[in-house]
Amino acid sequence: MQLDDRSSSLLQELLSNPSVKSKNLEHKYGLSRRQISYSLEKINDWLEGQRLPKIERNKQGVFIVDATLFSAVPNEVNKPSTKKYTFSEAERVELIILILLSRSEELSLFHFTSSIYVSKNTILNDLKASQELVEPYDLSIRYSRLSGYSIEGVEFQKRKLLIDVVNKIHHMYNGEKWVQQLAEITEKEVQQIHERLEKIESHLSLKFTDDKMKTLPHILLILLRRIKLGKTINSFHISYEELSDTKEYQAVQELLSDLEHIPTEERLFITLQILTTNVSSSEFLGEDIVSDLNQALKKMLERFEKMSCILLQDKKQLLHMIMLHIKPAYYRIKYKLTITNPLQETINSEFIELHHLVKKSAKPLADYIGCDIPDSECTYLTMLIGGWLTKQGDSILSKTKAVVVCANGVSVSKLLLITLNDLFPEFIFLDSLSVREFKMYDLEYDIVFSSVYLQTNKRLFIVKPILQKEEKISLRKQVMELLHGFTPSELSLKNILEIVEKYATVQNRQLLAKELQQYFTSHHSLSFKTQPELQKTNLHDLITPENITLLPSVSSWEEAIRLGALPLLLQGSIQPSYVEAMIQHYDVEDPYIIISPNVAIPHDSPESGVNEVAMSLLRLEQGVEFARNRPINIVIIIAAVDKQQHLRALVQLMKLVESKDDCEAIIQAQSAMDIHSIIKKYGTD
Repeated sequence: MQLDDRSSSLLQELLSNPSVKSKNLEHKYGLSRRQISYSLEKINDWLEGQRLPKIERNKQGVFIVDATLFSAVPNEVNKPSTKKYTFSEAERVELIILILLSRSEELSLFHFTSSIYVSKNTILNDLKASQELVEPYDLSIRYSRLSGYSIEGVEFQKRKLLIDVVNKIHHMYNGEKWVQQLAEITEKEVQQIHERLEKIESHLSLKFTDDKMKTLPHILLILLRRIKLGKTINSFHISYEELSDTKEYQAVQELLSDLEHIPTEERLFITLQILTTNVSSSEFLGEDIVSDLNQALKKMLERFEKMSCILLQDKKQLLHMIMLHIKPAYYRIKYKLTITNPLQETINSEFIELHHLVKKSAKPLADYIGCDIPDSECTYLTMLIGGWLTKQGDSILSKTKAVVVCANGVSVSKLLLITLNDLFPEFIFLDSLSVREFKMYDLEYDIVFSSVYLQTNKRLFIVKPILQKEEKISLRKQVMELLHGFTPSELSLKNILEIVEKYATVQNRQLLAKELQQYFTSHHSLSFKTQPELQKTNLHDLITPENITLLPSVSSWEEAIRLGALPLLLQGSIQPSYVEAMIQHYDVEDPYIIISPNVAIPHDSPESGVNEVAMSLLRLEQGVEFARNRPINIVIIIAAVDKQQHLRALVQLMKLVESKDDCEAIIQAQSAMDIHSIIKKYGTD
């Protein structure tokens, strides 16, 4: 393998000045961080081929050069090569696919060998590798004597593959020139499209990133060529109403003003290329979706703060940064146009756990868009949030990361996670796992809470599945003394609030309490004294006969939630918004509220409209599906005002649902009083 000129120059620089940092190289050679990383991979591939140690790079951007390289690397390699650059197999595959998707003539082996400068046998092997690359797109490479080589499949999938390949080739050495050469694009054509894109920037009051201003003209020119050849999208799931009113659609009309016979579907597809293009700045985002996106992102960041035990500073500015990324990402995700993220495989060790938390936090965004957030898009969010944490001097590396392992079933496992999360608010709880899941778990963690003994080299704390008050106090003291050598001081949130209210007018006591708790548990090794439990916390005190509804059946899980919550609504314990929030936030693909084969516990956050702690029960003779093949007969609505006041009732509820006999008795019961009598059996801890 021969090093290209850029990689040779960088190797020479590193050997002559090993203390140089990535930032200095970027500035000196006019390269992006991604290009530096790409060349470093090339250098290390070459070094590995020479059986020499690789060059590493630490988190501060400092290169680590093994001393043997200074004498082992031949002097001529230190100089830029004048020989023709030799492509790797992966690069040749991408170039072959570009030729297949951009050329109009019949393609034979000669076209590939003469374009990429390799032998016929090499091209035949590369075509096999190309087939493997196109298969995930539901495409295939075919050959016939009449039409030569071609890619077969749905046009939309070919477009996705084309966009991916053009972006990848642009990150190769001289990639921009190779795209133009192999796709037979002239400099004049590129300049014309470039000027039109600059007009779009002006019209839309935004700036596309430099990378996109290089790739987008090539993509658009190849798309227009395919349209001219009749290779158009026949049917597409784009909503005309959603896109035709956008400023981007009007801008595309101007872009294509002198081109005839461009179908509406193609104009919409090209509009998506503009909408899904990353921007470096934007004065006006505009669309109606922005307000809802903003709310979804706010909820996402709130979930992240809760999971990571970190209070994000200057959240408004961070939100603006994420919005710049999410606006084009919204359309990429919704219309399945997500491209491969080159950073996805290079998230360093610090970001692996952070990425896990970001993915779990992204549920409000997924709920709004209507589909899961692809891992490549979550990677961008991870990088943005990770960079922000670095800027404010925070890192999840400094936090204690824990996992919970429970062998006692889903319901008990969830209760144990809730209990420990509440008991150790300064810890990050990554996951609740079964023993089998724990054995295959690959994230880094510091401690394990488990209901059974496990083989692990981490600190292990054996805990009962259901903890009593005294056991919680003892466990916290044991854990904190082992980790820190002392038991952290306790604060009384109630006393702090009383002091504040002596000297200031508090507009929202609940939000003030929440933010104070976040601050102290995120920044200090402090915990709050458990607030005195209300007298009315037993399960049978909350689920009274008046709060029990018996019905033969309902038409849907949504109706089950509405009818189950009706008693609490009529009593004023909850507001209508709480009922709608329970329905809106439930995901049938991730039925977290199903805690046993026949029992579901719909609930939402107190901010959604809870006036007082309350519970109600709906019993259905004929179960209703809350998820595929998961019929539910017992629906228990939980309305909590905080993490404390309903915990005793929740413990009792979990004991109840672990009893198959008592659950069956509730399903067969003839009256609300009969059900209440069963519940009363669990009335004491």
